[in-house]
Amino acid sequence: MMLASCNTSSFDENKNLDYCISQANKTLQTIPADSTNLPRSIDHGKSSWRYVNYKDWTSGFWPGILWYAYEYTKDGRYKTAADKFTRELTPLSQHPASDHDLGFQTYCSFGNAYRLTEDSSYKKVLLATADTLATLFNPKVGTILSWPAMVKEQGWPHNTIIDNMMNLELLFWASKNGGDKKLYDIALRHATTTMNNHFRPDYSVYHVIVYDTVTGKKIKGVTHQGFSDSSMWARGQAWAIYGFTMVYRETKQPQFLDFAQKVADIYLKRLPDDLIPYWDFDAPDIPNAPKDVSAATVTASALLELSTFVSDKTKAAEYRKKAEQMLANCSSDTYQSRNTNNAFLLHSTGHKPKGGEVDASIIYADYYYIEALLRLKKLKEGKSIYEKL
Repeated sequence: MMLASCNTSSFDENKNLDYCISQANKTLQTIPADSTNLPRSIDHGKSSWRYVNYKDWTSGFWPGILWYAYEYTKDGRYKTAADKFTRELTPLSQHPASDHDLGFQTYCSFGNAYRLTEDSSYKKVLLATADTLATLFNPKVGTILSWPAMVKEQGWPHNTIIDNMMNLELLFWASKNGGDKKLYDIALRHATTTMNNHFRPDYSVYHVIVYDTVTGKKIKGVTHQGFSDSSMWARGQAWAIYGFTMVYRETKQPQFLDFAQKVADIYLKRLPDDLIPYWDFDAPDIPNAPKDVSAATVTASALLELSTFVSDKTKAAEYRKKAEQMLANCSSDTYQSRNTNNAFLLHSTGHKPKGGEVDASIIYADYYYIEALLRLKKLKEGKSIYEKL
């Protein structure tokens, strides 16, 4: 499944955005009518989506995809569909937090909805959900508790996973759009604590850091979805690249820009030739290990943003070039789903140690793929990636 790095000069993001719209239409035509109607993944060798309801951590990605489809096409049909699936997630703002994923769930859905429409009803849900997410913050430790259930299941008194960096965007947004200013402080403290505790000397990331709730001190770094406690889990490193790039955007504190580059550089240094990582960079069966396209699409989107912040023009150009090459390779017949199933992409890996969603099509790979394509389109048109098309 190796693929040489593509020449990106002929890469057509519009063609691939059109492809995403075509595939999304296929999914829209086959979605069930009940409340378990949010596509999550398609197992290897299968052709049908596995659907979940609003409580699943991936629930925001499908409505987010539809908002991106609306942004690209300006077609009201996608706006109507996006609104329908987004509003299904409203109960998340009305119940106590069960884990840290509220940012993924609501910022990808309601966040894009408000960005594109400025409808105050979406804003209301976002602000309420940000307050709910903040209840998981432990000021003694300085981070948000990721998995309350793991306190008993694994004996992890206060656990924080690198994925949690992605949920800080909701808190930053809320603090600047009518929410309590303490939400900004929580997000900043979480990012700073994570930067100080979550990384090895080479800037590879632990999946989970376990803290003592009494002293606030770090107990240990472990994995949950990676190969081993000492390995570099690909999607975890991708979350770090994206997360610290976003934190720099929101805070403009130089330490985060410097750190985002360090965690990006180790990832790029260790990539295989086709720039699509194996599920874990230290998997013992490389080159026969499963790939993780979701890590590639998250990273491509992050690098496009990071390239706009880096003052060194040579390095900025390299980040953008790598992102475009990743997108070009993801858009090849090796990785696009095309007629295999209705997803956008093949070959993502969700939870390899548990045998879950291995070499599958997964909704978050598709979400960050269409996001990255839209970001690239905007950059090529001389726009900010934050502007509406």
